[in-house]
Amino acid sequence: MSSSRYKLLLINPFSQYKKKELVDVHAMSPPLALGIIAALTPQQWEVEILDENFEDFYYRPADLVGITTMTASVNRAYELAGIYRDNGIPAVIGGIHASMLPEEAASFVHTVVTGEAESVWGQLIADFEQGKLQKQYDGKLLPMDNAPLPRRDLFHPGYTYANIQTTRGCPMKCDFCSVHTFNGSHYRERPVDEVLDELETISHNRIYFVDDNIIGYSRKSKERAKRLFKGMIERGIKKDWYCQASLNVADDEEVLKYMAESGCHMILIGIESEKVRQLEEAKKVLNLRMGIDSYNEVFDKIHRYGISVLGALIYGLDSDSEQDLLDRTQFAINSRMDAMQATIVTPLPGTGLFERLQRENRLLFTNFPGDWERYHFMEVIHKPLTMSPEAMMEAMWKNWEIMYDHRVIQKKMLQTLKATKSKRAAAWSYLSNVERHNVVFGSKDPLDPDAFLVGLT
Repeated sequence: MSSSRYKLLLINPFSQYKKKELVDVHAMSPPLALGIIAALTPQQWEVEILDENFEDFYYRPADLVGITTMTASVNRAYELAGIYRDNGIPAVIGGIHASMLPEEAASFVHTVVTGEAESVWGQLIADFEQGKLQKQYDGKLLPMDNAPLPRRDLFHPGYTYANIQTTRGCPMKCDFCSVHTFNGSHYRERPVDEVLDELETISHNRIYFVDDNIIGYSRKSKERAKRLFKGMIERGIKKDWYCQASLNVADDEEVLKYMAESGCHMILIGIESEKVRQLEEAKKVLNLRMGIDSYNEVFDKIHRYGISVLGALIYGLDSDSEQDLLDRTQFAINSRMDAMQATIVTPLPGTGLFERLQRENRLLFTNFPGDWERYHFMEVIHKPLTMSPEAMMEAMWKNWEIMYDHRVIQKKMLQTLKATKSKRAAAWSYLSNVERHNVVFGSKDPLDPDAFLVGLT
């Protein structure tokens, strides 16, 4: 018999809207926020994670339910919270959507947590145990020292990657992004030794650093990143990994050197567009500062260290015509980026883009919260300025078919192999393109990077 006094059920919801077409679990990583919440929960509590990426929901008894979610899956979160509410079990919701729209969330759950939960979860649990659970807790931005180690033992074993976070916050204010709203505009860093200690506890041999920009924006932050990568080498932490960074990742080639030596095979970089007017519209300041002519130069520098580039591109900005969309696809194919992520610009709550399109009455789907399920980056949900929504959606299908054609991504793989001289970098970028193909077209082909590497050799 369990000696636990209480049970906490944490749920990672998955949107039921077009579920079959929009899922590829190989492109996902574990629900890190839930692992952190579990770690913050007192030891006398029994904690379980129900992960809808892998398992269908069925009712499980609990004393308290915690849910974190992004916008596209918030309706599923509200639905599951309602099931427990009907059974007299309080549900707590957090995450970026609830933080941006706490009043909406409060009408579906007992308690809303806004912002980062580390500063309030202990108090929330204490209040629950005393029968004084409040309606809202507002998290504060704390230094990242002594961050709790996520309860990785609770994650489903089917994920292709483990994940870890080493920084939070972003000083940039891109129009389409809400990171600076949720995590603050100050770049906060975890102590390097604490990150290395956590890495040593991870048994998985493939890692995704979830930081929005692992090297930051200053000389100091780049030196800190180098200490991290050097530390991985010195401690013998042998992981294959990828991360997100900005174009400035290639400013200091020592950064690339130590990234490669510590196991990096791919870097996701927010390119967004190859044209100045779209970058200006998106307020992509760093790309404008470095210049669009620098793109291939940056890619070449990264390649010299055996690392591939996953370029993130945005389609459907106000200044985009149908020809601009085709130009972006041809740029992606002809440039020296290796993997291509092409999504439709999506105005999420908390972004400048959402506020502007809402103010201009240009959102197509505003039956909230029901319509949030459409805000998943693969559907036109606003009125474009240069074409109809139907024309843009038709153009997007055309562009995806061109970009993710099997011949294109196979050619990309061979180019990556030649440029990086790394079979692993070529395999990672190829698999990333296949994953994007699967997400767009609803395929579910099993992907095993290790098996693919064997075939490549």
